[in-house]
Amino acid sequence: MQEQYRTVARAGVHETEVNKSRFICSLAPTATEQEAQDFIRRIRAEHPSATHNCFAYVIGADAALQKASDDGEPGGTAGVPMLQMLLRRDVRYAVAVVTRYFGGVKLGAGGLIRAYGGVVGEALDALGTVTRHRYRLATITVDHQRAGKLENDLRATGRAVREVRYGAAVTIEVGLPEADLDAFRGWLADASAGSAALELGAETYGTL
Repeated sequence: MQEQYRTVARAGVHETEVNKSRFICSLAPTATEQEAQDFIRRIRAEHPSATHNCFAYVIGADAALQKASDDGEPGGTAGVPMLQMLLRRDVRYAVAVVTRYFGGVKLGAGGLIRAYGGVVGEALDALGTVTRHRYRLATITVDHQRAGKLENDLRATGRAVREVRYGAAVTIEVGLPEADLDAFRGWLADASAGSAALELGAETYGTL
């Protein structure tokens, strides 16, 4: 698995004009290909009179799934430069749709490539990106007497406390980088005087 990847911070729209043509880039984070396709359909429905609605998306931390469409523009002048911009910026789990309203001036292949790739880059700059790191979910079980101090110590040392549940005992769910697991076991034993149990869960990605 990749140690980290970058994705779009939030969904949004950025527009620019090139030789009287409007280029509107709609950009969004997306967890699955189905979500990406649903987003593309929604944008197309919002711009039924547009000349073109070209798209590109990248799914997977390792960019395993990549799709692009020129939607009637000359081959390789729209979807591919959009996709290349996402990849060049190391953006994953993201979908971009560029809606073009033709302004009457032909741009030529080079102009189209610059316009489509450029508006995606501008949209990424405008909306921002976030980096998600690979980590392991872990559950700590501890008695009520020690739980409050242990939770405070976890937060004070910068650990990502995700959830705290109270029952017969207290369970604290944290996110841990894989490289930190051995050191964390030792820290937890010291912090809880050996009374806390640690159970490792699945790997996932998130902001730590």
